[in-house]
Amino acid sequence: MNLGKILAGMAVGFFMFGAEAAPTEMVTWTSENSGLNPGYTVEPQVNTRPVPEGDLLPNVTATSAIVIEASTGHIIYARNPDAPMFPASTTKAMTLLMALERGGLDEIVTVSENAWGTEGSTLWLEPNEKIPLNDLLYGMMMVSANDASVAIAEHIDGSVENFAAHMTQRAKELGATNTNFTNPHGLPDDNHYTTARDLALITAQGLKTPGFEQVVTTTEATFPWIHDKTNKTIRTENKFLWMYNGCNGVKTGYTQRAGRCVICAAKRNGIQLISVVLDGLYMWNDSIILLDYGFANIETGTLVKSDEVIKTLPILSGRRKSMPVKTAGEIIVPLFKNHEAYEIKYDIPEVLNAPITNGESIGKVHVLIDGREIASTDVVTTADVEQKSFFRLLLKHIKNLFS
Repeated sequence: MNLGKILAGMAVGFFMFGAEAAPTEMVTWTSENSGLNPGYTVEPQVNTRPVPEGDLLPNVTATSAIVIEASTGHIIYARNPDAPMFPASTTKAMTLLMALERGGLDEIVTVSENAWGTEGSTLWLEPNEKIPLNDLLYGMMMVSANDASVAIAEHIDGSVENFAAHMTQRAKELGATNTNFTNPHGLPDDNHYTTARDLALITAQGLKTPGFEQVVTTTEATFPWIHDKTNKTIRTENKFLWMYNGCNGVKTGYTQRAGRCVICAAKRNGIQLISVVLDGLYMWNDSIILLDYGFANIETGTLVKSDEVIKTLPILSGRRKSMPVKTAGEIIVPLFKNHEAYEIKYDIPEVLNAPITNGESIGKVHVLIDGREIASTDVVTTADVEQKSFFRLLLKHIKNLFS
């Protein structure tokens, strides 16, 4: 989907700043009036920064922010989504995606002096240690380990510079065209920048990539090779995983130049939202506001029902002549005002060949938007069908010859 077309039609994301944010009634957030899980409460904070003129969420404190529906890329809210920003450790969402796409989880990484000497958050690595790539990915995302991110980059591409170049290239392939990476961790560099929109696109791809969601939703992990025995069990820094209903990631970040940054994701009733906060005064509050707004302003519809008969197909060489085939699962899609129509594409054969097993997958139903697939489900058979015996087939052939 061309996100630029969507953005052009929205009255948000201006660079013109207006008056101070108008104060709104401050009510403690709970599970009753927000997306917080039971047992959690958060005190809203009044935004003291100026906000763009006409901004729909004036109490969002971030300089740049966005919330999108992940499968379509549809923007529900945005503020300065294309402003170049320092991403801090939210960079590691891209590092994780690259490692999952290009590395093997069982590969053994040898830690270099360069990785060991990387400043900032650490996984307590030592030079010449040999550690599974899988362990480093969890450490990098859970405690924002900069040493792990460098070890990963060097293992996959030989150097930080080569890996960063491939990060940038892959980002642009995903539509993140206003991004340039110079490192895998997000430590300050004038040429290391991205945007809220680009981080949302990168994260959307990540959540479709096997292993990504498992890593970014893990709250605790134990590594026997960590030297300080009191730190063998590590706990994620992303407390949103506990706080917010349906949260499934992703990554926090902070440097003095970047401010407080966070990518949050939440999934409810088949709808995946992604929010990005860059340079926020209160990043958790901002994320609550963004995701609450997102879920409140999106409706869903069942485009394909489960167990829905698609067609009755003829059967060759079987003990019955035909069989209805049906969908294995449902497809729920977001519904937007004035949005392009979804296209349903059926990929099933013209005929079935015996023998057939009940519940056997024989094709798929695809849902597309702008020619891009956003969901699919299998089409399955509805009965067992034996193949006709050789003599039955021979008799049928003889009858056809004389008919």
